Amino acid sequence: MLEKDELLAKAKEPAKRAIPLHTFYKGKVQLLPKCSIRNLSDFSIWYTPGVAEPCKAISANPALVYEYTNKANCIAIVSDGTRVLGLGDIGPEAGLPVMEGKALLFKYLGGVDAVPLCLGTNDPEELIRTAKLLEPSFGGMNLEDIAQPKCFRILDNLRRNMTIPVWHDDQQGSATVILAGLLNALHLVGKDLNSIRIAMIGMGAANVATYRLLKAAGINPAKIVACDRQGILHKDRADIETGQKDYADKWKVCQETNADGVKGGIPEALNGCDACIAFSGGDIIKPEWVSAMAKQAIVFACANPIPEIWPWEAKEAGVKIMATGRSDFPNQVNNSLVFPGIFRGALDIRARTITDDMAIAAAHELANYARERGIHEDSILPTMDEWEVYPRVAVATALQAQEEGITALKKLREQLHEEATHMITQARNATQLLMKEQIIPPPPADL
Repeated sequence: MLEKDELLAKAKEPAKRAIPLHTFYKGKVQLLPKCSIRNLSDFSIWYTPGVAEPCKAISANPALVYEYTNKANCIAIVSDGTRVLGLGDIGPEAGLPVMEGKALLFKYLGGVDAVPLCLGTNDPEELIRTAKLLEPSFGGMNLEDIAQPKCFRILDNLRRNMTIPVWHDDQQGSATVILAGLLNALHLVGKDLNSIRIAMIGMGAANVATYRLLKAAGINPAKIVACDRQGILHKDRADIETGQKDYADKWKVCQETNADGVKGGIPEALNGCDACIAFSGGDIIKPEWVSAMAKQAIVFACANPIPEIWPWEAKEAGVKIMATGRSDFPNQVNNSLVFPGIFRGALDIRARTITDDMAIAAAHELANYARERGIHEDSILPTMDEWEVYPRVAVATALQAQEEGITALKKLREQLHEEATHMITQARNATQLLMKEQIIPPPPADL
């Protein structure tokens, strides 16, 4: 095993390479044609005068926009840059590299065209209005890196009032991959979802949504102890009750969880728990605190780039299964395992929204895929290079949406899998071809 200093050095390596590589490529995504251009006369078809014909057809029947344009496979990635990664409120310009990276993942892993849109406003009402104005051009919308509590209101409003699927990955994506990872971790340690005690550290967008999804999946909320910066959530938290207009979901957590009335902070929340799900700040959980968890403990330390506790510290303290949000350690609980496939499935049957049941179906499919190829304590989930998982997640999502009656199209499992596989492999093959032809140039040898 590597020494701690070597592990820390390895963890810092991606950051060292990021600036020179971003400078070299000047961004990560671009627009390329998807139609053939045999000669200049083709532009009379794709543009004037020929383009008038699909325009008139769409005017007469707006649903044809999905047949004659890229709307059926194009989403917007919308952010105001107020809660970027582990960086906080850095603004829309500084958030753009993240949104470009998200667009890259959507295309390469899900075959979904995604346009990064960083908006110059911190006003939730203006963001809501802008998002609604964008609806004619996009088949879906991914909200990203928007601070709480406004992120909850924005998502709820747009899901309620838009006819295309709107998803906040920091909330719903995080919750979905956590559920998948937890299902397989519990399988390995021989514990049951319905009987475990869970400590949730940090009650921002990710963990509030995780709480909602875990509850929908069958976990008893009375056996959850949640903790924010001010301490453990309980029915007497007057600060949350006073602000419940903005923190209604958090106040609900106060009412539904912590049946034993535990008070205190992180160590008290962790004491005796079977699992810890942390979306908080880097390096805030001490090894001696996780030592007091139940036997065969599970810890998901998801803060990026620095997890709440380093994996080697947790393992030395007796944790059985340790996961982080980082790709350079075992058991990455990564939203990228779910959002490309979920959107692929939603777009392929033109779902009007993405429900919690669709997310639960995706989580179970993700967990099942990993079990079929074999899981162990350092591999509870697939990795991003196991591309076959994405069509399967897409199919599970689409079938659940059809069952709920919220789709414009109906397709059989085999058709869904064939179409999703085609779109994903096409995107991957196109990228490889661009690299082979050096249209995407190779990076400098020292990077």
